[in-house]
Amino acid sequence: MFIAQIQTIPEVLTVAKIIVLCVMAFVLTMVITPILTHFLYKNRIKIKIKKKSVDGNKLNYVSKLHAHKKGTPTMGGIVIWGTVLILMVGMFFLAPFMADLTGEQWFNRLNFLSRNQTWLLLFALIATAVLGLADDYMSIKGIGDNKGGGMRFVVRFGWLILIAAVGAWWFFVKLESNFIHIPAVGDFKIGFWYIPLFIGIITTMAVSSNETDGLDGLNAGILIQAFSIFTLIAFIQGRFDIAAFCAVISGSLLAFLWFNFYPARFFMGDTGAVSLGATLGVVAMLTNAVVVLPFVVFIYFLESGSVVVQLFSKKIFKKKVFLAAPIHHHFEAKGWPETKVTVRFWIINGLMACLGLLIGIIGRG
Repeated sequence: MFIAQIQTIPEVLTVAKIIVLCVMAFVLTMVITPILTHFLYKNRIKIKIKKKSVDGNKLNYVSKLHAHKKGTPTMGGIVIWGTVLILMVGMFFLAPFMADLTGEQWFNRLNFLSRNQTWLLLFALIATAVLGLADDYMSIKGIGDNKGGGMRFVVRFGWLILIAAVGAWWFFVKLESNFIHIPAVGDFKIGFWYIPLFIGIITTMAVSSNETDGLDGLNAGILIQAFSIFTLIAFIQGRFDIAAFCAVISGSLLAFLWFNFYPARFFMGDTGAVSLGATLGVVAMLTNAVVVLPFVVFIYFLESGSVVVQLFSKKIFKKKVFLAAPIHHHFEAKGWPETKVTVRFWIINGLMACLGLLIGIIGRG
């Protein structure tokens, strides 16, 4: 009797929905990944170790440390956004069918494709994934103006800004979003400035995610933490479809990490790193929790900050601050094993992410 009553509580049913979708994403990714990796190996869709940095100088430390990774398949991010796409579209059609077939209306809860919560998230994920996929393909085939193949940073960044601008317009005009929330303080109306803020957040997150994706499993672990935190934040806000969306990505990333941890069977590539970083930024804007982002993905800001400092110092003072940048390569160059850097960065980010969650929850008012 008590269990039957518990099973009718809306919050319990919603939690069940989120957990079921997360597990489904994990299982689906575990099934798809071996098929994808076989395809990638068979068609020789493999990375090339970069020999030059963004400023054109030789990457002495990085090229030596990662020489053994040459030939490892890339574009593994396909399996993550592919899983999300399959589940979103699949549940949209399958859930009502199963509800009618069994007479159990709970199946309808598994549909998490909704206009006011997840349409824009799906657009951001797929649009940036296609951009990253094109860059990965050009790099592998040696196509493009960039030395060694791939899109020039300016071109890729320009497309990223365009995609972010579409999202910013949708938020500002369609959703009438023009304020940000400062935890424990309140909402601040910023008007038109919301658009450049939105674009800045999305592009920063996409680039930072891409920069962090330099060690086996590092970025996947950070993203699991981040999307799990936003699953909780969205749930507390009553944005249950957003929570389900984040949980699906977390579940898929867990399965991806199974194959991506050192020594990685395949890499995420731009199609995963860029798309997941950009999508995380959109999630933060949708939940109005952008202020907690520096905590939730603390390592992203540490990585990007190290690149900015390194480039500035080399340009102005003609000397390096770090042995290599992003900073995870600095610790590698100092002799830290790759797995030690990865796990320690996970720990640091996990602690900061918990602080971000605390700020996000307590500071809702």
